[in-house]
This record gives sequence, structure tokens and C-alpha cells, in this order.
Amino acid sequence: MFTRIVKMEFEKENIPAFLANFETVKEKIRNFPGCTFLELYKDKNDETIFFTYSRWNEEADLENYRTSELFKNVWSVTKPMFKSKAEAWSVDTLHSLK
Repeated sequence: MFTRIVKMEFEKENIPAFLANFETVKEKIRNFPGCTFLELYKDKNDETIFFTYSRWNEEADLENYRTSELFKNVWSVTKPMFKSKAEAWSVDTLHSLK
């Protein structure tokens, strides 16, 4: 299992549309085969910066999502709203304290 973190910076006027679209697709993303967790975060100091935090069973699961019609549809709506290019990281958990 690994975590995918995506940082997105939006034009301020596009934030309501992004949030509305996320509301309609979040369950589809979370229920995509191999996705075990999905959260959306907003930066505390910059209201235009958001992060998605998702957990995937295998790298192949994320790749299947990234080549799916669902991702193509989500990204075609989301990408034009960006203020700057999105950044993404795939990370392994070394320690987790609950």
C-alpha cells in the first residue's frame, strides 16, 4: 500500500466549481478498484491551495485509475481551473501512530 499526495493551486474564482465537481466524483474515485482511502485538504494559509490524499493497494491500481475514463473526465474538468501546474508525490508509510 502507498499514498498519493497531489497539490493543486486554483484560480480563486474556480474554487466553488472545483469543490462542486469534487463532491460529484469523490465516491467514484474512492470506490475505484485499489483505492482504499481518499481525503481532500485545504491549506490553512492559502485558500487557493488544495491537496488530495489517497491510498492505493498497488502502483498498478493508481496507473489503472490514471488511464481510466473516470480520471480523464475528472482531470479534463479540474485541470483548466489551475493557477499553477499540479504537483504529485507517491510515498510509502514508514511509521504510523494512531
